[in-house]
Amino acid sequence: MKETLFEKIWNSHVVRSINEGPDVLFIDRHYIHEVTSPQAFNGLRARGVKVLHPEKTLATADHNTPTRDQHLAIRDELSRNQVAKLAENCRENGIELYGLNHEKNGIVHVIGPELGYTLPGMTIVCGDSHTSTHGAFGTIAFGIGTSEVEMVLATQCIMQPRPRKMRISVNGKTGRGVTAKDIVMYIISRISTGGATGYFVEFSGSAIRDLSMEARMTVCNMSIEMGARGGLIAPDETTFSYLRSLSRLNINGDTEAAIASWKSLKSDEGAVFDKELEFDAALIKPMITYGTNPGMGMGIDELIPSSDTAGGNASSSFLKSLGYMGFKPSMKLLGHPVDYVFLGSCTNGRIEDFRAFASIIKGRKKASGVTALIVPGSKRVEEQMKREGLTSIYEEAGFEVRQPGCSSCLAMNEDKIPEGKYAVSTSNRNFEGRQGPGARTLLASPLTAAAAAVTGVISDPRELIND
Repeated sequence: MKETLFEKIWNSHVVRSINEGPDVLFIDRHYIHEVTSPQAFNGLRARGVKVLHPEKTLATADHNTPTRDQHLAIRDELSRNQVAKLAENCRENGIELYGLNHEKNGIVHVIGPELGYTLPGMTIVCGDSHTSTHGAFGTIAFGIGTSEVEMVLATQCIMQPRPRKMRISVNGKTGRGVTAKDIVMYIISRISTGGATGYFVEFSGSAIRDLSMEARMTVCNMSIEMGARGGLIAPDETTFSYLRSLSRLNINGDTEAAIASWKSLKSDEGAVFDKELEFDAALIKPMITYGTNPGMGMGIDELIPSSDTAGGNASSSFLKSLGYMGFKPSMKLLGHPVDYVFLGSCTNGRIEDFRAFASIIKGRKKASGVTALIVPGSKRVEEQMKREGLTSIYEEAGFEVRQPGCSSCLAMNEDKIPEGKYAVSTSNRNFEGRQGPGARTLLASPLTAAAAAVTGVISDPRELIND
């Protein structure tokens, strides 16, 4: 029987199928952090249950950690207690923890791949919606709730209904200044934030195959924003080259033998998907959002739609969203003043993102009216920026590079955007108040964020690319 990549991985991990119910799925890798794990450990403690496979769990502190003065005690009491409780729970249960100030610390969805814990063919979960990031390696990776975190800690299994299968193909060559972030934002703008609800999406096509591993992580990261349960990309030579470049892989046995087995992880020719969509990469421009969900996006040089594309008219929710943002239908965004720029998050906090940002700002200066939050996704990214001279480029342009963490993506620490201020952000969500009460978020790629940072207004990055 011909199978999709999703079916191959899912079926090989089913422990038991419940009649007219969910499957019991074995989990290969469980990532945890300080926000969604304390209650789960409390539940285990109350029941007298131990973590079944601590060696399959990896922990880090990232969500509400400060991005300045990490050597000092965390000032916020809740954050301080959560980070301390994570350390205590990991110590009691023998779980590997890369806490604050550890040389391997960082955002969970950044350090998992860069440390060789995320491998093709795995099932991966975490108490965080953007666990889908790991699907870039050909894994079934998805976010879970706190009660499910407890379930996985106790049993190394989870009960899940089987999602439907969707394939989204992006073919052709992307244009100048178009990044992986623009590709996925374009897809979401076309199918809406609910267009993939109930599906697990396989991304394919020549434009996807041309992406680097870090770019593929960006695409899979934002599969959640189209309503999907997760997204994945079949591993290929790009994947294997990336894995070979790591200092070590967390596997038993020879790397080349493992790679040989991973080569079978692809959808069979003729495998059936429940839904298929195809897009032309040549039609994609640098993207930016104008509303309060990731589906409200457009080409950087286009006009805000005159109506809600889903309903065909100016619905009350559409107008409410524009009202929150201070925008109007048919308005252009080019030249609109910007107050903040955020570069970072599990979407765009990797070394390639900082190289891209630096390619725009090199030889230029940060606009005087812009506050920039430049936050690497991990300690390793932070150190690599220094080695490559990127940190010097940022500092010469007037930027401060902060310490790793989730930062302004969800504003659980001090890195909040003030009420009414506009932030061009490389993160994944632009909901009302996501980056701070009353903050106005415009999602974009690192190139578009850099263009705004040096001009002080929303700008087309294609006009600033240093050839």
